[in-house]
Amino acid sequence: MTYANISGWGKCLPPAVLTNDDLATFLETSDEWITSRTGMKERRISHVNVSELAYVACQRALAAAGKTPQDVDLIVFGSTTFDEICPNAASNVQRLLGAEKAACIDVSTACTGGMYSLTVANSMIRSGVVSSALVIGAECISPIMDWTNRDVAVLFGDGAAALYLESCDEKTGVLAESLGCYGEARDILSVHGWGMKYANQQKYFGESNWAFIGQEIFKKAVSGMAQACDKVLEKSGVLAENINLVVPHQANLRIIDTLVKKLKMDKDKVFVNIEKYGNMSAATIMVALVEAVEEGRVQPGDTLLMPAFGGGLTWSAHLIKWGNSITPSASSDVELAKCKESGLTLVENIINSKG
Repeated sequence: MTYANISGWGKCLPPAVLTNDDLATFLETSDEWITSRTGMKERRISHVNVSELAYVACQRALAAAGKTPQDVDLIVFGSTTFDEICPNAASNVQRLLGAEKAACIDVSTACTGGMYSLTVANSMIRSGVVSSALVIGAECISPIMDWTNRDVAVLFGDGAAALYLESCDEKTGVLAESLGCYGEARDILSVHGWGMKYANQQKYFGESNWAFIGQEIFKKAVSGMAQACDKVLEKSGVLAENINLVVPHQANLRIIDTLVKKLKMDKDKVFVNIEKYGNMSAATIMVALVEAVEEGRVQPGDTLLMPAFGGGLTWSAHLIKWGNSITPSASSDVELAKCKESGLTLVENIINSKG
């Protein structure tokens, strides 16, 4: 039987940091207010488009796997903030990499985008359609953020991560997954102004206002992720106590804590980096996975549980058996273009451009 081993991983975080104190300069908020409600201390603001973040993350994933762009059969790009709708963003990553052999797919499921993309790539490798794939989760949310809305402006940031998958005979990679959606609740988390139905209705195409009903999102997020986790454990026959590490979507520390209690998991087995990046939507859970590997929290043969939820309201969980790769084969010298501005200045520029 064919499996899809994760043999490479990489991330790309833009250098400009936006702190809670920065947000307090133009919103009625404070570091204490944000931290106590979300667990977030800072987030990144990108000075480049999302495809460029994805390109750098992919180069780092390829280097970690000891591969070149010519080894890539497929690129699956999960995001909500693609540079363009047509042509797709995955094709731009292909062009930047020089991965001429690669087929290119975009996946848009908001915060679950990286994990849904993992399912697409895993399924295509296991079915024999392709032998290798780059899976991307990346976002540049800052240009479409409603920076006047405290409920959402404090939550989100920009970033990217990528995984390299290749076919193998060993039982490794994604062993079970569960995907779903509360379509009837889609309006409680939505971005009005982002999409073609708004194309002729506003002066600035990125101008938006966000519908975000926090209490309802909280309930749906915990419910969706919990049932997805139960399903993958049942499918795989793995007991919860045998999970080595839980890498959840990092949307809110209270959601993570509630989910962990509901699953009766040991909190010491949960990876959290929300304080550094906030919610990077499709990039969030994949950046967390990359950092868990970098920090030695993932060891060969470990079993990982990765629940996520996002707009739609989509939800998912993936059970992953990690292979033997925990040390990068090489590093990449590819870097983002230099950023000369602070995170606060970048945000002020966005706000002024919409004025």
